[in-house]
Amino acid sequence: MAMNLRLTDAESEALRKKAEQEGRSMQEVARAAIAQYVSERPQRLRAAIDRVRIEDGVLLERLSR
Repeated sequence: MAMNLRLTDAESEALRKKAEQEGRSMQEVARAAIAQYVSERPQRLRAAIDRVRIEDGVLLERLSR
């Protein structure tokens, strides 16, 4: 499916710089960012962090002192 994406000048420049740094096209960088954004990884990461926070809360509190 084709789509048009309108970016601000600042967003376009940031995307161009990132693509140049990585030696990839702007389209490749944008698609990778979208794939990461819509993946379930953030939810899994949040669940893991919450589990550690709950299970090791006392230890984390002691270490923060």
